[in-house]
Amino acid sequence: MAEDNLISQIVDLNLLKALGYTADVVADGQKAVEALTTINYDLVLMDCMMPNMDGFEATAIIRTQSSGVLNQNVPIIAMTALAMEGDRDKCLGAGMNDYLPKPVTKKALAAALEKWLTPTRL
Repeated sequence: MAEDNLISQIVDLNLLKALGYTADVVADGQKAVEALTTINYDLVLMDCMMPNMDGFEATAIIRTQSSGVLNQNVPIIAMTALAMEGDRDKCLGAGMNDYLPKPVTKKALAAALEKWLTPTRL
């Protein structure tokens, strides 16, 4: 999970735990890209607005063959406060696979995880 806000990190980690998942947390897009070069994660939960490197730039880098990322096709789900008309399309256009506006509900998160994580990847 790439999320810069400590409160959001705690809330989201608790949601994931309640759903039976675990996650590593980084505070910006650059750290997310770096983590994906050493660990083949099943999925990325990506905030869009972070310092140093935002989620849009990180996604663009992840999707390039020269990024050093182990799996450029890793599912990326935007979890963002960007909830205006067109923000979903902006996230999908940037290469993210799905979009969850904040505050994220347990039900919405569960549905997105079930959609993008196949049983063989769990």
